[in-house]
Amino acid sequence: MSLPPPPTTPPPDRLPRSVPVYQVDAFAERPFAGNPAAVVPLDAWLPDALMQAMAAEHNLSETAFFVPDGPGQWHLRWFTPTTEVALCGHATLATAFILASEMGQEGALRFRTASGILGVSREGERFVLDFPANPPRRAACAPQGLAAALGAVPREVWKARDWICLFDKAETVRALAPDHNRIATLPDPGAAGSRVIATAPGDDGVHDIVSRYFAARVGINEDAVTGAAHVQLVPLWAERLGREQLVCRQASARGGTLWCERAGERIRMGGHAVLYARGSVVLPPA
Repeated sequence: MSLPPPPTTPPPDRLPRSVPVYQVDAFAERPFAGNPAAVVPLDAWLPDALMQAMAAEHNLSETAFFVPDGPGQWHLRWFTPTTEVALCGHATLATAFILASEMGQEGALRFRTASGILGVSREGERFVLDFPANPPRRAACAPQGLAAALGAVPREVWKARDWICLFDKAETVRALAPDHNRIATLPDPGAAGSRVIATAPGDDGVHDIVSRYFAARVGINEDAVTGAAHVQLVPLWAERLGREQLVCRQASARGGTLWCERAGERIRMGGHAVLYARGSVVLPPA
């Protein structure tokens, strides 16, 4: 049975006067940690320019908007403060959390997105994302200016959607103080906006790997916790470390932990979420 088409944007004179909005700390077990995302449930799409303006007003790394798309499925889109993006892990987790905790949805959830169908399931207290893997390949050479932008020379450089810089020590990754203006001008490895991941093996006996994520060109100097980075990192580190399951720590100031598994051509990423705020956005008159 084919699914019905997604709701279309109503004419300007029929836009709602307000819409609900939630703020969720994703990949976090307590408030003020992980990666905050705004989540906006809709009955029908708002104009793209309005959704972009709302994301800029929220000034979080991503705002997720979604509409019903058939039984147990929603059409999901993500906006940074400056642009729409094709994939966002933490805002997907935040959306699943709101559907389950605030909107009474039970069981597995499916999202139609620009990156295909994404699944989210509940396993105990964690939400588990099921995303397509994006295995990186070794770069023939580092892009000009990469080491200067990071302030450190990586041992190896790989590329998939993003540049991936491997370091020997986690402490080097944690100490990076990059020049974000320079990062924004790096050549683009994957038609996504010259984003850079720095990563190293874990050093605390708990986390298998650590990473940080820099994306100034899309309006995010450093992302707090990035699911979309781990669909690239997990295939690389699973091969390096010889295991399919990895505990991953993103070493931003807020920090967050992802329980990841390589499952064939898919990556499963588990994490917690915490509700920070609920309210409504008063929309401007048409």
